[in-house]
Amino acid sequence: MILILSAKLPDTPEGRAVRYQISKSVPSVGANYREANRAKSKADFINKIRIAEGEACENVYWLEVIQDMNWLADDDLLPALKEGNELLAIFTSIHDSATRR
Repeated sequence: MILILSAKLPDTPEGRAVRYQISKSVPSVGANYREANRAKSKADFINKIRIAEGEACENVYWLEVIQDMNWLADDDLLPALKEGNELLAIFTSIHDSATRR
């Protein structure tokens, strides 16, 4: 969803910079979550979840930049921002639970 939205960003140096950042961090969330589920140890799991959490946080940041710049319509952006915040909350909760055990 976010990669599709990134294609709608303006073709300016600033828009391209944000598109580049999102294009790197979005796939990393899913890849690190997938790797966490195949972790070899608890420490490996926690590390991969921590990375996914950080990348999800970065995604939310870039979506907020897009919102502040009024580069996309709220109808397009708000569902992605909601999903990003939900994923961030999930990864934060998983990370917190895993480190307390």
